[in-house]
Amino acid sequence: MGNPRTAVLLLKDGRFFCGKNFGAKGETTGEVCFNTGMSGYQEILTDPSYCKQIVTMTAPHIGNYGVNPDDIESDKIQVAGFVIKEETSIPSNWRSTQSIDDYLQEQHIVGISCIDTRALTRHIRENGAMNGIISAIDSDLESLKKKLAKVPDMIGLDLVQEVSCKENYQFNINGTNKYKVAALDYGIKMNILRLLESNNCNVTVFPAQTTAAEIFEFDPDGIFLSNGPGDPAAVTYGIDMVKDMLGKKPIFGICLGHQILALALGAKTFKLKFGHRGLNHPVKNLESGAVEITSQNHGFAVDLDSLPENIIPTHVNLNDNTSEGIRCKDIPAFSVQYHPESSPGPHDSRYLFRQFITMMADAKKN
Repeated sequence: MGNPRTAVLLLKDGRFFCGKNFGAKGETTGEVCFNTGMSGYQEILTDPSYCKQIVTMTAPHIGNYGVNPDDIESDKIQVAGFVIKEETSIPSNWRSTQSIDDYLQEQHIVGISCIDTRALTRHIRENGAMNGIISAIDSDLESLKKKLAKVPDMIGLDLVQEVSCKENYQFNINGTNKYKVAALDYGIKMNILRLLESNNCNVTVFPAQTTAAEIFEFDPDGIFLSNGPGDPAAVTYGIDMVKDMLGKKPIFGICLGHQILALALGAKTFKLKFGHRGLNHPVKNLESGAVEITSQNHGFAVDLDSLPENIIPTHVNLNDNTSEGIRCKDIPAFSVQYHPESSPGPHDSRYLFRQFITMMADAKKN
């Protein structure tokens, strides 16, 4: 590998970490957050919800099983930068086609390794997620501070337009599948599409700025609102579209889709201090009493106190009692904050896709 290149990570509040550059040589900015998953780094890297974020992995060894063409959630790496403790340069897995270092270099993603990721994670937990800059080409802290000052904060930022598709497309249309679903792409993960298809759905994906009139013309059996990055309150076109569709078609939302549904119903959202990102977050199903172990990736949440009377909270996070799911009393619409499609993560909550199917089946009878 030759002599390792040095790199620095500077946070907005002045805290900095020196380490080694891996991946591409260069410089990158974004909101620094952390993910507690011990595996699934390739799915995390390619999740569009991480657009404009520098992701820190809390697991100490990353790259153990390499990279392969199957475990992806979009067609490219979506994170702005990657922070790890130690890279495994020689992966060991029969599916591996390249190392994580080569993968990042190939897609021009800047990373930093050999820093105290435990100290960085504690700092974010105590002080909140904040903007940062990784540089392997500039070690002058004053210079980096000036660059970092120009980076916008996540609040008020509409990042959906950066990751949404530009044109409609069909996902593996199966002529025998029964339900016609319109999926709004706010940054949709591949495994969501796979699970919709495996649950008897023919899925057509629409750009985020699609209007209600265009959805009506398509005449789906149900509407799916996807995950995505940024501040949900800034996605005004999505909120307006959902407002126009309420009560007209069954609606199921995940992550950003959950927040957009809540905003369309009259609730409010707020930014969490450091977000929920990992594979083992406990969520209580308030309707069944069951506790589900869930995969999560979000920096904003729905304000439970702002829910209108016709909205029932269905799931709550057991770590901080924030909203993890809602259901409408009077119209066919529900959503969850966490990721039932996992990838990576547990499969406890995949029943929600079947719940969506039941809702569409009931609507077709009426």
